[in-house]
Amino acid sequence: MKLHIDRELPVPLGVQVRGLIEYGIACGELSPGERLPSVRELADTLKVAPMTVAQVYRGLREAGLIETRSGLGSFVGGDRGLGGRPQAQMADVQRRLDHLIDDAAAIGLKPADFAGMVQARLARREQRRRARSIIMLGLFADATRAYARAIQARLPSGVTVEPLTLDELKTSEPALQRVAEAELVVTFPNRQREIAALLPESRVVAIRFIPSEETRRALAGLDPMTRLGIASRFPDFLPIMKSGVQRFAPHVRSIVAAALGTPALDAVIDQSDVLVLSTGAESVLPRLRPEVRAIEYRHSPDPVDVDQQIVPLLQPGAANVSEPNAAEPSEVLP
Repeated sequence: MKLHIDRELPVPLGVQVRGLIEYGIACGELSPGERLPSVRELADTLKVAPMTVAQVYRGLREAGLIETRSGLGSFVGGDRGLGGRPQAQMADVQRRLDHLIDDAAAIGLKPADFAGMVQARLARREQRRRARSIIMLGLFADATRAYARAIQARLPSGVTVEPLTLDELKTSEPALQRVAEAELVVTFPNRQREIAALLPESRVVAIRFIPSEETRRALAGLDPMTRLGIASRFPDFLPIMKSGVQRFAPHVRSIVAAALGTPALDAVIDQSDVLVLSTGAESVLPRLRPEVRAIEYRHSPDPVDVDQQIVPLLQPGAANVSEPNAAEPSEVLP
């Protein structure tokens, strides 16, 4: 993916750079294991300060979206589902296990009895998971339901995919229980580490999301003279969203863009014949003139990732562990 910032967008350059990389991974524009330019190379290419790029890279590493290999540079995280577990997370599990063993010893529980309790709990959890259920964890209810249906269509019979939003997960005990009984949880690459921290006992897998066929067709069919506006709920998603719109509608020359909650959005709405809005930006619809057409920039699960990242985990003997991606993400895609 060629990274390109848009100085016409009312979005800070550092936010643009981070968004291009973060959502580039989630949208499949950047592939696992792909080498990123060095700080100096990217700063020179984008004509921004090296400090800006360095801060972006630091934030992406801390979020677990990229990794730095000594002497080689920075890379998009490689394995989203079946790879090795980060040492820090393994050490954390071991520390918690040691504390649990100490607690058991403190109440006089014999080692054999403690081991039996652990085995019984594991067997109970495995029995629950035999229902072969998967949770699709997203941000917005309607979009998440569509994601779940798309994943369901590619899975073996007997496996169900239940949609669930992050808000529901954080506020509903029944939702937490459903997640605990699910065989695995599917989410966006840039949310995987966060979700894995919330659900330490669940297997969390990230897949990429690509612009849906309906979105691509709608953009390709626009009149070349259309005055096209773009509205994103998330400012950092705006650069890659605009790039995607330009790719699917290269014949449209008049394009303006802004994020929700910014002064520039009023001008975008006023100047547009057609408004492309990100998922989650529906609040802007009542502000449109009756003649303005709205197109949702909807994404869909990458079918290749469904086949390669989810289906293998449903096979007998697949490792039953949570594998947060130390280096991978999009909403999060909108």
